[in-house]
Amino acid sequence: MSQAETEQAAGEQAQRAPALKVDESKLIAMYANFCRVTGTPEELIIDFGLNAHPFGPTEEPVSVGQRIVTNYYTAKRLLHALHLTVQRHEAAFGVLETDVQKRVVPQARQATRT
Repeated sequence: MSQAETEQAAGEQAQRAPALKVDESKLIAMYANFCRVTGTPEELIIDFGLNAHPFGPTEEPVSVGQRIVTNYYTAKRLLHALHLTVQRHEAAFGVLETDVQKRVVPQARQATRT
């Protein structure tokens, strides 16, 4: 099945599914630049936190503020949803380079070495 067919099937399924009501009254939004994934044979554990020094080793521990414990079925659905969302973003704005060294401007890279 092609990507377009997969997206079309997902869109059709979403149209058939009844609207799901979501209560966001207790929602707390947090920023995370750190993620750790561990698990057991039955559950996936995803920790989110803030790394105050993301560009090098430090003695300061990463502050983990949120933990999601889920099953692998939900994790696979999340993986698919994230994959489609990132694909759409990259189609609109360009490829997201995850290697920091490839994103550094050459002049800035030389300045950090001296």
